[in-house]
Amino acid sequence: MLDFLWLIPLLPLASAALLMVTAGSLPRPLIAACGAGSVGLAALCVLLTGLSWAHDPVPRQMELWTWMQVGTLRPTIGFYLDGLTLVMMSVITGVGFLIHLYSTEFMEEDESLSRYFAYMNLFVAAMLILVMADNLLFLYLGWEGVGLCSYLLVGFWYRDPVNGAAARKAFVVTRIGDTAMALGLLLLFTELGTLDIQQLAELAQGKWQPGDTTIVLATALLLGGAVGKSAQLPLHTWLPDAMAGPTPVSALIHAATMVTAGVYLIARNHELFLLAPPTLLAVAVLGLLTLLLAAFTALNQHDIKRILAYSTISQIGYMFLGLGVGAWSAGIFHLVTHAFFKALLFLAAGAVIHCLHHEHNIFRMGGLRTRLPVAFWSFLIGSAALAALPFTSGFYSKDQILLAAYQWPQIGPWLWAGGLLGALLTAIYSFRLVFIVFFGEAQTEPDRQPGWRMALPLSILCVASIVGGWISLPLAEALPATQSGHPAAAVEWISIAIPVIGVSLAYLIFLGRQLDLSALVNSGLGQRLHQFWYSGWRMDALYNWLWVRPYQFTARLLKDEPVDLAYNGVVHTSVALHHLLSNLQTGRMRWYASTMVGGLIVLLAVLARAG
Repeated sequence: MLDFLWLIPLLPLASAALLMVTAGSLPRPLIAACGAGSVGLAALCVLLTGLSWAHDPVPRQMELWTWMQVGTLRPTIGFYLDGLTLVMMSVITGVGFLIHLYSTEFMEEDESLSRYFAYMNLFVAAMLILVMADNLLFLYLGWEGVGLCSYLLVGFWYRDPVNGAAARKAFVVTRIGDTAMALGLLLLFTELGTLDIQQLAELAQGKWQPGDTTIVLATALLLGGAVGKSAQLPLHTWLPDAMAGPTPVSALIHAATMVTAGVYLIARNHELFLLAPPTLLAVAVLGLLTLLLAAFTALNQHDIKRILAYSTISQIGYMFLGLGVGAWSAGIFHLVTHAFFKALLFLAAGAVIHCLHHEHNIFRMGGLRTRLPVAFWSFLIGSAALAALPFTSGFYSKDQILLAAYQWPQIGPWLWAGGLLGALLTAIYSFRLVFIVFFGEAQTEPDRQPGWRMALPLSILCVASIVGGWISLPLAEALPATQSGHPAAAVEWISIAIPVIGVSLAYLIFLGRQLDLSALVNSGLGQRLHQFWYSGWRMDALYNWLWVRPYQFTARLLKDEPVDLAYNGVVHTSVALHHLLSNLQTGRMRWYASTMVGGLIVLLAVLARAG
């Protein structure tokens, strides 16, 4: 099966091509079967590949053909298989298939079903290329492919100008990071003469010492790409607006796969980042700042999908924190568990929206515990894993990151304390969502119940969100082990207790009402903080002031193309002279004769003066 590795990305790519060429002319059941079935077959191929690889877990490189050859640049169309690749492929195709199956019911009434599955399958193919590529240029092709598909899917309902604006924002903001990444690739190729990932690691270790300026600059540029794609500070503002797309899109692209591409990029090139301690420190600090900023913002949102969007930003921050402190396997472990419970939460939110007349405001819901039991249990289990309650998948992965952060030799205790604050806020806002939406008095009655194509993926993800923490990932050969001892028992107990305290506070505030914070919330300071956090710490307003408005002002100045004034002047002068000379064409012989005589006199006078 390892010889047919190329078949895994080819299946969804071929399906996307077929759906594009047929342009909706196929029967709708066949479109759904083609869209979901191709990803299901890819998932089966990944399973068979994993079983074959388990018998001989040695990294393998497969070169299909040479992509291009320009001087010493010779990138290939080739794949690299190791434990990290296998984990990422499993997440993309496994969770991706469940989301595609869910989509067959969620989107079955949409008039553009064929276009939807074509975009979704193209995204899966691009993401698979990204994680399977054996060189950074081929990886960059998949990287840009997922960016394109994100633009297409966020703006899927393009007739609404808001959706188009959100798609453009996602495309432009991520292009900033992509440009930085492209510069990093150019710098690495200039210095090392190759973009093959394995050769880069070997050559870099032989050429540079830890902390050398060139490798720090190169990894910082790669970090810029990771920050943009994974929605971390300061390029995180695109993700909340990207919720304009269909909910399964949010589950696949903006929770389980695309936003983890930056995490994968850093992990895949960990040998380079280990040579750049300042960059690793930046990874950890950016992750901590992002997870706190997003957690405070999520606590103040009203839109069910925007709460989950900011939660995603926060959880990716934990992954960055893990990678920054050297907990490589823990960061990838949290990537996997997060894919389970965040896809579950987004799909459960989609079920609520689907059955509740497309309502998004959580304060117009309520009492859905008995009215939508499948969505309720999905939300309860997903929120428990998100809050990292004991014995859920999120508990095991997040706990490893926090303990590794505590033992980091530089500013570890501060990172640990910040991570604990984020964990407390996560527990509060996740169960705030549960208590407001599913308990209390009903505000809106559902008009339908989820069918089996929505209920089955939710049920499977519920199981994965609980038992996913017991999975042993094959990362020992792909990533270095975390260099740390065993922390004090008090540190572990505090890490366990914080999520429980957060859930208890959420109960006392939002359900039991024993803890009344209305006076604080309604105070002047409380209102200002609410607006500040609700707006995402006014980051969009800051960027509008710094970049968007000056750009728009300049565009208005240049709207009529000032550079054309000179060319237009030549045209207007020619036209004016034409009209002047045309007025001389009167048709009168006396006028022509007198004009000729006058011209002759002037000519003779000039010649006489010159002589």
